[in-house]
Amino acid sequence: MKEIIQDTSATLVKKGATKSERDELAKAVLQNLRVVVRTTQAHSRWIEKSSGITGAQLWALWELFAQPGQKVSDLSRALSIHQSTASNMLDKLEERGLIRRDRSGPDQRVVQLFLTREGTDLLSDAPRPAQGAIMDALKSMSNGDLLNLNQGLNSLLDHMQVWEKNAALNPLS
Repeated sequence: MKEIIQDTSATLVKKGATKSERDELAKAVLQNLRVVVRTTQAHSRWIEKSSGITGAQLWALWELFAQPGQKVSDLSRALSIHQSTASNMLDKLEERGLIRRDRSGPDQRVVQLFLTREGTDLLSDAPRPAQGAIMDALKSMSNGDLLNLNQGLNSLLDHMQVWEKNAALNPLS
């Protein structure tokens, strides 16, 4: 698939695009988007089946494992989700006994987040969440490729007649 897009892209750049070539490139891009979304969805379903929590919840646990004591705002930034979404997710994780909230610091208004023993045990057998894998892949891309991808996705969203503007701050789970 990658070769088809690269070959078609090179042809479009060399001689200008015919309608047929543009259509083929658009189809190839659509197929790649499907692969990304479906791979993420399938991985999230597998995570939920094997661990009992969503991929987004698992990602949150991995973030808290990596940096214990984070505030909700720190975690929401790390997960690229809205703070209220992170708070709701944390409520569910706390109900399951996987995290705890702690106000033991000098400022009692500040809530720090920690994994419980159960949360740590769950991670010992858990895979990486798909969203984390996507973020890792994005971070490994060159600056130019990342910029081109972002510009292309922004252009795609600008051309779509219907899209949910708040979707960017909701996890894929």
